[in-house]
This record gives sequence, C-alpha cells and structure tokens, in this order.
Amino acid sequence: MSSLHDLEKQLESFTRGEKAQLLQWMARDLGDSFPGIESTPGVCGGEPCIVRTRIPVWVLEQARRQGLSEAELLRSYPTLRAEDLANAWAYVRARREEIDRQIRENEEA
Repeated sequence: MSSLHDLEKQLESFTRGEKAQLLQWMARDLGDSFPGIESTPGVCGGEPCIVRTRIPVWVLEQARRQGLSEAELLRSYPTLRAEDLANAWAYVRARREEIDRQIRENEEA
C-alpha cells in the first residue's frame, strides 16, 4: 500500500487541471472494464469469465437464452452469486456481438 500512499502525496502537489487530466485517463482506462468479469489468457481460451470461477459469460447467456432462470443457474453453479449474474448480464448488454460470436463458435465446435 506504500505506492498508494506515495501517489496520494504526489496528488497533493497536482493542480486542479492535472488532477482532471488524471481522472480522464483513469476513466478511459476503466471505461471498458466490468466488475466481476475477467479475461485471462490461458484460462477458458481467454474468454470473459466470472471471477473466482472458470464459468464463461457466454455459457450463462446461452443457458438464459435456452430458458434457464437465474434461480436455476444459481442452483446449477453453486459458486455463483446473484451479483455475478448481474455482472454477466451487464457484460452481455455491452458486448452482445462478442457473446453471440462466442456462442456460435462453441456451438459449431
């Protein structure tokens, strides 16, 4: 945590303009991130998965399209939480084409 403490000290010396620029950089960097969803090279082919699991988002979306309820998904995947599903659905809304492609590719495999 010392690096965060060091950063806090540095921020004290920034002008308001410099702080605003830093915020813009950070927002741009975080703008396409989704809490609870991560893509890790070498894990599930690098596809976006629920953190703490190896459950790809496309698998959950495909199950939902096939009519499984959230309650059924939570029973089927005991490591999942309701929050995980909310994060997955947000990811699907933002990246529909990517998820559609992943579903299609996995159906063809």
